[in-house]
Amino acid sequence: MGKSAVKGLFQICLIIATFVLAIITIVAAFSGSVAPLDSVIMPLLGLAVPVLLICNLIVALCWGLARKCWAFVPLIAFFCNWNYLTSVIQFHSGKERTPNGKYLKIATYNIHSFGNEITGYSCKEIAKYMQQEQVDVLCFQEFGANQYFPVDSIRKALSHWQYTLIPTEDSIKGVLPIAVFSRYPLIHERFITYPNSANCSMLCDVVLGTDTVRLINNHLQTTSVSQKRRKWEREMATDDTRREAQVAKDAAETLHENFVKRASQTYTIGYFAKNSPYPVLVCGDFNSIPSSYTYHYLKDFLKDGFRTAGNGYMYTYRYGKKLLRIDYIFHSPDLKGMSYYSPTQEFCSDHNPAIMEVEIQ
Repeated sequence: MGKSAVKGLFQICLIIATFVLAIITIVAAFSGSVAPLDSVIMPLLGLAVPVLLICNLIVALCWGLARKCWAFVPLIAFFCNWNYLTSVIQFHSGKERTPNGKYLKIATYNIHSFGNEITGYSCKEIAKYMQQEQVDVLCFQEFGANQYFPVDSIRKALSHWQYTLIPTEDSIKGVLPIAVFSRYPLIHERFITYPNSANCSMLCDVVLGTDTVRLINNHLQTTSVSQKRRKWEREMATDDTRREAQVAKDAAETLHENFVKRASQTYTIGYFAKNSPYPVLVCGDFNSIPSSYTYHYLKDFLKDGFRTAGNGYMYTYRYGKKLLRIDYIFHSPDLKGMSYYSPTQEFCSDHNPAIMEVEIQ
C-alpha cells in the first residue's frame, strides 16, 4: 500500500470519526427531553455535553487549519446545542431600578458546612460579603455547625438576617441540612425530605409588606461520585480487565440511579411551585447541569434567572475545569430579573454562590 493510499485511508478514518462525534453531540442536545426512567444512555450523554462541545470545537479548528470543508460538521453539531450554550453564556446589559419598584435580592450557596472551621472565619466573611451585596435572603445548602462554632454562633454572625429557618436536629437526622436567613418575615415553612436520599428541600413564604413570594430552597440528590471515587481508583489500579469493566458498570449504575432520584425530587419541587398562590423563587444546588432533565423540566414553567438577567460565562462548581453550572435560581414569569451573577469565592466551599435580584411586579 502506497503512501497516498495510507494517507487517504487515514483521512477517511478522521472524517468518519468527525461524523460520529457530531452525531453523538447532536443526540446529546436532546438528552434533557428524556426522563431518566426512560433511558440509561441519554442522561449520561447529557452529562458529557460540555466535553463534547469542546471536542467539536477542537476538531473544527483542526479541519479549519487544514482548510477542509469538514470543519462545518462539528460546527453544526456545536450549534445544535444552542439551548445549552445560552444557559451558560448570556449578554444582558444592566437594568435600572424604577423609583417605586419593589425588589428582592436572593443568594443561594452550598457552603459545605462552612468548611468545618472552628473559628467561624468563613461564616463571618460570607456574612460580610452578602451584606456588602445587599442580599435580602440567604439560602444555604450543606448548612452545618460544630461544637466549636455552634448554631447560636452562626446566628450571631448572620444577625443582619433576623428571620431564620433552620431544621431541628430531630428533623435532619441522616439528611444534609439546609437553611434560610432573611431580612423579611418567613411564614408557612415546610421541610421536605425525599425517600432513600440524604438530600432535602425547604419551602417558605417571604413577606414583603403587602407582597408575598414563595421560596423553595433545594439540595437535590448528589452524584455520589466523590464518595466512591477512591474505591473505583483502587480497583482500576489492579490491571484486571474484569474489574475495570465492573467499575465502569458500577459508575454508570450509580449515576443513573441518582439521575432517577433527582427527577423524582424535581417533580416534587414542580408540584409545590405550580400550586403556589404567589410568585415563586426556586433555588439551590441541583447537582445537574443545563443539559439535564431536571433543568429542562423546571425551565418548562419557570425562568432561569441567568437567562433573564445574567451576563458573561456562568459556572458555579469551582472544580471540574470550571465547566459545571449546577446551582440555580429559577423564578416565576411574573417576577422580573434585574441582575444575576456568581462571584468566585473561596471561603469554604467547592461551589460559588449564585446571586439574583428580582423586581416584584
